[in-house]
Amino acid sequence: MINRLFAFVCWLIVTTHAANAQTKIPYGNNPQTGHYYNVGDAKIYYEIYGKGKPVVLLHGGLFGYIDEYEFLIPKLAQTHQVIAIGTRGHAKSEIGTKALSYTQLADDAYQVIRSLTKDSVIVVGFSDGGITGYNLTAKHPELVRKLIAIGSPRRSADRALSMQEEGKMTAERLDKMAPDFVKSRKQLMPEPARWNELLDKLDGLWNQPTFITDAAIQQLPCPVLLMAGDKDPYFKTEKLLETYRLLQTGRLSLIPNCGHVVLYCNFPAVWEAISPFINESIKPTKQ
Repeated sequence: MINRLFAFVCWLIVTTHAANAQTKIPYGNNPQTGHYYNVGDAKIYYEIYGKGKPVVLLHGGLFGYIDEYEFLIPKLAQTHQVIAIGTRGHAKSEIGTKALSYTQLADDAYQVIRSLTKDSVIVVGFSDGGITGYNLTAKHPELVRKLIAIGSPRRSADRALSMQEEGKMTAERLDKMAPDFVKSRKQLMPEPARWNELLDKLDGLWNQPTFITDAAIQQLPCPVLLMAGDKDPYFKTEKLLETYRLLQTGRLSLIPNCGHVVLYCNFPAVWEAISPFINESIKPTKQ
C-alpha cells in the first residue's frame, strides 16, 4: 500500500506543476524580482512584489518553496509589498554552515526583513514556515504585527505522522519517490552537491522535541490566525485547537475536506479567511 507521505508528495508535485503551467510568473526563480541577502554564513534568496505595508511569506520545508504561494502573491501584491523568502538550503538559498533550527530560520528571516524595512510586518507561514513564524514573533515581537500560521504544529510529538512512522527522508528514497522534483530542485540550488547534507539537516530540524514552547505561544502579543485543513495529518484538529487556546489574541480557520496543503486544496477558502484578517485595523478577538 502506498504510504501517506508518498501520496502527499505525489499530490503536491502534480498540483504544483499543474498550477505552474497556468502562470507566467516564475515565482521562486524570477530574475526581475529576485535578490540575495548575506546573513553571515549563507546568502538567502528572496523576491519582492507589489507596494504598500509589508507582508512576509515563509514557505514549507523540503517540498515547499516560494512558488507554493503563487496564488496568494498576486492577491496580496494588489495592496501590500510582498517579501517572499527562500528558506536556507531550499532552491536558490544557500545552506550555509550552521545547523538547521527554527530559531536559526527565524534569525535568517529577521535579517532579511530588517535589511528591507524598518516597519513592522505581517507574517504568513505555511508548515515549517509557520513554525519559523512563531519563533520570529516570539523573539522579535516589535517586528510582527500579525501572524498567520498554516498547518504549523508546536512540537514534533503533536504530528499524527511521526518520523518513525514515515521513516527518514533519504536521498535514495526521495530519488525513487519524486525524481522530477529532485532534478528541478537541484537545478536551482547554488550547491547541488550538498543535497544529501540538506536532507540530513532537515531530519535534525524535524526531530527537535519542541518547535516552540507553550509559554512562548502564550506570550505572543500580536493577533494570530491559525489555519489548517480538517484532514491535515501533520496538524490534527485537536492540536490546532490546543494551540488556539494558548493564544492571547487568536482567530481560527479550519479548511473543510483538505489535508496539509490547503493553499492548493481550497485556495478560495484560504483567501476568504486571510483577507479580512490582514486588512482589518481593529485588533481581533477570539471567536
